[in-house]
Amino acid sequence: MAVYKLGELIPEIHPTAFVHPDAVVIGAVTIGAGASIWPTTVLRADFGRIEIGARTSIQDGTVVHTSPDWPTIIGADCVVGHNAHLEGAVVEDFCLIGSMSTCLQRVVIGTRSLVGAGALVTEGTVAPAGSRLLGMPAKVTPHPDPEGFAERLGIGVRNYVNNSANYAASMERIS
Repeated sequence: MAVYKLGELIPEIHPTAFVHPDAVVIGAVTIGAGASIWPTTVLRADFGRIEIGARTSIQDGTVVHTSPDWPTIIGADCVVGHNAHLEGAVVEDFCLIGSMSTCLQRVVIGTRSLVGAGALVTEGTVAPAGSRLLGMPAKVTPHPDPEGFAERLGIGVRNYVNNSANYAASMERIS
């Protein structure tokens, strides 16, 4: 894996976290227990800090950045979909951030919320717990099926924890 110190900024990766060899982790990044960082993901904490919570999965191609004033914090038990972009945003625990969505600075996504695929969550948006954010720009509405959403997300979180353990144990580069 490509893990880089930048001056005095040194990534902290829990020993049970999985970081794919083709991911890039730079600077003031903290990755929690059982978290997974998948291929071509970039976590670049050169201007501020990035925190990835326990058992959170950051999918392929995602870019997580930050600014001096706005850290990017992603809570525990989250799934961040493929090719998402988060910068200076806070995602609370047990959220799904859809593929190709964007969460900009000063965004707060409340616990048990869903950001739909391709959504653009504009600067300063605050979504309360149990929200659904869809569209460009994203509109915040209550999630219509919070129990079903929680059940499906829980399955997804467990699947990625198990999948990352399988990768850590059995992945081998052959060319």
